[in-house]
Amino acid sequence: MSGLRFDVNLSILFTELPPLERFEAAAKAGFDAVELWWPFDGPQPSELELDRLRTAINDAGVRLVGLNFDAGNMAEGDRGLVSSPGGSARFRANVEVAAGLAESLGCRRLNALYGNAEPDVSVEVHRAIAVENLLYAAEVADQAGAMVLVEALNSYESPHYPIVSSEEAFRLLDQVGVANVGFLADLYHLHRMGEDVLDLIGRQWERFGHVQIADDPGRGQPGTGAMPYDRIFARLAATGYDGHVGLEYRPVGPSADSFAWRNG
Repeated sequence: MSGLRFDVNLSILFTELPPLERFEAAAKAGFDAVELWWPFDGPQPSELELDRLRTAINDAGVRLVGLNFDAGNMAEGDRGLVSSPGGSARFRANVEVAAGLAESLGCRRLNALYGNAEPDVSVEVHRAIAVENLLYAAEVADQAGAMVLVEALNSYESPHYPIVSSEEAFRLLDQVGVANVGFLADLYHLHRMGEDVLDLIGRQWERFGHVQIADDPGRGQPGTGAMPYDRIFARLAATGYDGHVGLEYRPVGPSADSFAWRNG
């Protein structure tokens, strides 16, 4: 694991605590970097809500290194707004807010979930909307010094999400065609879909804008499933990847007790 920098996703870890208390808990667990799914109920939170979040992050002495754009109602099955005819206005309303929040905290990675396929919308229409929205987000993010990310999910947990492989994500990135839209390599989702993540790292690491991990099966911490994380970390460390590796797992046991694998 030499040379790898880990951050903890506080939307899935330390959920035993209220959201604003998780930053201090992450710092006490030895992390200096964190990431978040969009932490507000809507696309345009109040300045008071934004200030409370900034204060909690700064007071804990951690850095925000990754933030999702508003992705709709995730609990109800939404998986992003980027490709949705009905979600585009909400997505665009969120872009400047999210980019502004990221810039104020020194965050350089903004994740844009593609959105579910809709039965009355063609693949081509979804794709055209997604490309337009990603180009818009990229322009705004560039002014904040940030990169927009595209992520592949697994179809078992997100059955209506069409970007389910690295190849499909790369095709979308090629179609968008700007330098500050990159690939979020979530190794759990990719492995769940049958990809050889060791091979992917070796071939495509230069296209990784960010990396996230969890073990498969189960989505727990490394060591609770069957993925060869010793080899994965060694392979990733041997490349020139210099970004963070986000811990986006559901801890088996208390969150604070789920980091022993880092000492292995």
